[in-house]
Amino acid sequence: MDTLLGIKGDGFVLIAADASAARSILVFKTDQDKIAALDSHKLLAAAGPNADCSNLTEYVQKNMALYEFNNDLKLGTHAAANFIRRTLATALRKGPYQTNLLLGGFDEKDGAALYFLDYLGSMQKVNFGAQGYASNFTLSIFDREYREGMTLPEAEVVLEKAKKELAVRFLISQPKWIMKVVDKDGVRTL
Repeated sequence: MDTLLGIKGDGFVLIAADASAARSILVFKTDQDKIAALDSHKLLAAAGPNADCSNLTEYVQKNMALYEFNNDLKLGTHAAANFIRRTLATALRKGPYQTNLLLGGFDEKDGAALYFLDYLGSMQKVNFGAQGYASNFTLSIFDREYREGMTLPEAEVVLEKAKKELAVRFLISQPKWIMKVVDKDGVRTL
């Protein structure tokens, strides 16, 4: 019952994830960070079973670092999204990762970008995105409230509206959230 929310603004990507680790009727903990920094300017939010999320995130982190070490070149956000998509598609035929992802990043040349990836290996560049059952409640809010060139405070207001809607309408309680932003200055937690 993981929830990932992301929105791209003017020079930044803001990603929020619920902090609950649960399975079936049991909540294990409420301080799970589901948003990993792949490098200084990329965030990967993962929803799904903890083992798959952790394994995929670490695999991507280490392979991106290895690529940079071997080639003296960092992968851009678009290249990282394609690498992750290829990894998911290859694993689909062997031992699939049951993870749905939001990838946000900032490149000097291309600016901010947000990518929606699912466990089947599909990838789409988006202005806003949501993963999990909560997307049924939040995508309409993003659709209504999103506009090009949003500032960070405006994007935070949109995410707060989405979280309030979930608190009212969603059966599952998600009391704690973690929000991170990536922009020209790098990754930071809000």
